[in-house]
This record gives sequence, structure tokens and C-alpha cells, in this order.
Amino acid sequence: MIKRYTRPKMGAIWNERNKYKKWLEVELAVCEAWNELGEIPSEALKRIKDKADFSLKRIDEIEKIVKHDVVAFLTSIAENVGKDSRYIHLGLTSYDVVDTALSLLITEALDEILKDLSLFKKTLKEQALKYKFTPIIGRTHGVHAEPITFGVKILVWYEEVKRHQRRIIQAKENISCGRIAGAVGTYIHLDPKVEAKALKKLNLKPAHVSTQILQRDRHAEVISMLALLCTSLDKIAQEIRHLQKTEALELEEPFTKGQKGSSAMPHKRNPVRAERISGLARIARSNLQTALENIPLWHERDISHSSAERVIIPDTFIITDFLLAETTDIITNWHVYPEKMKENINLTQGLVFSQKVLLALTKKDISREDAYRLVQNNSLKAWKQKTDFKKLLLSDPEIKEILTEKEIEECFSLETYLSKIDYIFNKVFADES
Repeated sequence: MIKRYTRPKMGAIWNERNKYKKWLEVELAVCEAWNELGEIPSEALKRIKDKADFSLKRIDEIEKIVKHDVVAFLTSIAENVGKDSRYIHLGLTSYDVVDTALSLLITEALDEILKDLSLFKKTLKEQALKYKFTPIIGRTHGVHAEPITFGVKILVWYEEVKRHQRRIIQAKENISCGRIAGAVGTYIHLDPKVEAKALKKLNLKPAHVSTQILQRDRHAEVISMLALLCTSLDKIAQEIRHLQKTEALELEEPFTKGQKGSSAMPHKRNPVRAERISGLARIARSNLQTALENIPLWHERDISHSSAERVIIPDTFIITDFLLAETTDIITNWHVYPEKMKENINLTQGLVFSQKVLLALTKKDISREDAYRLVQNNSLKAWKQKTDFKKLLLSDPEIKEILTEKEIEECFSLETYLSKIDYIFNKVFADES
């Protein structure tokens, strides 16, 4: 488990005590189901529920001898319960307990991720609205394209997060499933009613069919959704890193009092938190590969998935939880520089308005090819000579024959680039109350 980045709530879900607590919940739900079917006396069930408890230290001691965690857990329980423990684990195999409990752990953890995601989404919406009409240069291939707004940039992230919410809710639905069907899933030593009753108590659905385990496509789907989310957070972090470069400096991640950017260069303010997000997202993506490898197991089950899951499932949740919290905090407290954004729009001396000039020309009696030639010739000259693009157009005899000075001036207005911003925002928020 990646302890350094574990936040308290998520860490508590994936600690050993909570795992065994969930195992005990499953065992007791099965005992209650057997009781309802008349197989466990009510007096024995009461004693079991009163006495059933475990000791982490004792489980570790027993496991060193038996080399089986579920047996060690059951032995620890039996030492507390006494002779009524013969009713515990009745007809079950280990993974009736382990897999059903794992579903409980994953759904509990997904609820935390969805809470984090809801807060992150709210933060993005606030920032998108705040910078709705703040002009910034749009870049394609890393090169200045046309002006957009910083709010639209954030709105793209917001819409992406909405998709992540829907996907994670669907993944939670698919993993909210258990199986209490015996050694190879055929209920040989169980009444199927035990599964139905026990899982209902645990708020899980029974798998329609299983082997000795729940099929691992369910778990891979969860890890996939988390890896996708982490990758979007990586994408946001990468954008922050690009915009914090000295050459751009349109925004910076928070730099707190007393923080040092470099051991050698006192002037440095580095995007270290955004870089950390990008680095940890790589681990989440690599864990997905392991989750996919866990799907094809031998026959009704082998144990190759088990050891890997003990690492990748908690770690992927912990990483996702941490990255969501980090990204939310960065965006809440970042330093945004609208004046530098405007300055960078003008960095190419008007070249970013070339398409408006092109379209203005095509509205006249001139072919697109000729219009493109005229605009590109002036664009290349402005680029090479580092000359103001608008001045070149105003002094070009061919252009002046087609466009008036006023029409050329209008091509260089930022206002027109803001005219459809409300339309875009309304589309994104249309399905929200």
C-alpha cells in the first residue's frame, strides 16, 4: 500500500482491520441466513454474534503456522466463540467470504471517490464560471492557434469529469455483487437461499453464475475507471505544467510561504505537485494492466490474481483519492494571470487572427485559394520579419482592393471570440438542475 499518499478515510477502508471486519460481516450474514432456514439454532446465533471477534496479532500468529489467511481468521474467531463456531463458515469456501467482502470494500471506497469527484466537479464549475470570459490563446501542436477563454479550457475538464462520474457509478453497480456458492460455484454444500438472504443483508446482488470466485472483469472495470480518471487528472496537471513554463506563465500552482523550489536556485517556483500527479497517474495506469491479466485464470480459479490484487486494488484507490484531493486543492488555490494570457495572445503580433482575415476575404468575390495565398504571404512575412500582421495587411495593395480598413480592423477584435462562449456553457449545463 502506498502509505505516503494515504488520506485517513481511504486508508481506513484498506487497512487490515477493516478487511477482517468485512470478512466477519459476511460470515455473520451467512449465519443469520442459515438460522432463518432452521440450520443454526437462535441461541447459538446469539452467542456467535455476541462473541465473534478477532485479533490482528492472533491472526498473524496463526497464519505463520497454517499459511492460510482465511483459516487463521476463522481460528481466531473460533477461539472467541467456542463450540458454536462449528456453525461459522458452514458450507462455504474461502472466496465466498473474501470476494464478497472485497466487493463491500470496493463499493465503500468508490463511495469516497464519488464524494471526492463531486467536490472536484464543483470546484471546476466555479473556476470555469469565474474565468468564463477571460481570453487565453488556444494552442494546437503546442503552437498558437486562435483565442479561446480560460473558462472554456476548464469547462472541457468539467465535462470530462461528468463522464467519469457516470462511468464510476456504472462500475459500482457491476461490482456491487457477491457470491456464496461454494467451492466451485455449484452450491453443493449450500442452499442457494443462503446466498440470496445473506447478500440481501449486505446490500449486494448475487452473481447469476460464478466459479470459485467472482469473475475478474468486474474488478478490472473498476481499476479501468480509476485509471481513466487518474489519466484525466494527469492531463489537467500537464496543462498546468505547460502554462506555468516561464515562457508562458499564464498560471502557477500554489506556492506556499516557506516553500523552496530548488536546493541550488532560490528563484525557482516549480510545478512539483502537478508533476507528482503525472507520476502517480502512471502507476494507476500500470495497475490496470495487472487487473486485465487477472481476468484469464485457470479453469474455475487459480490463485495468481490474489497476491496482485492485494497491491493494485488498495494502491489504485489510494492514488486516485490522493490525486483528486491534490488537483482540487491546486485548482482552488492556483495563481491565474489574465494579463499574461492577454499578452501572450499578442505575442505573434496579430497572426492568431489570420483565419478571420481569410474568412473576410472569402466573403468577397475571391476564391478561397487566392484568399489563402494573400493571407499566408503576409503571415509568413510577419513571422520572419517580426512585423505587425495588421500593418502588413493594411499596406498590402491586393488586400486593400478587397477589404476596407474598417473590415481589416474588425478582424483583430477579441470580442467576436467571446460571442459563442455562453452557448458552449449552456450546452454543458443544460442537463443539470
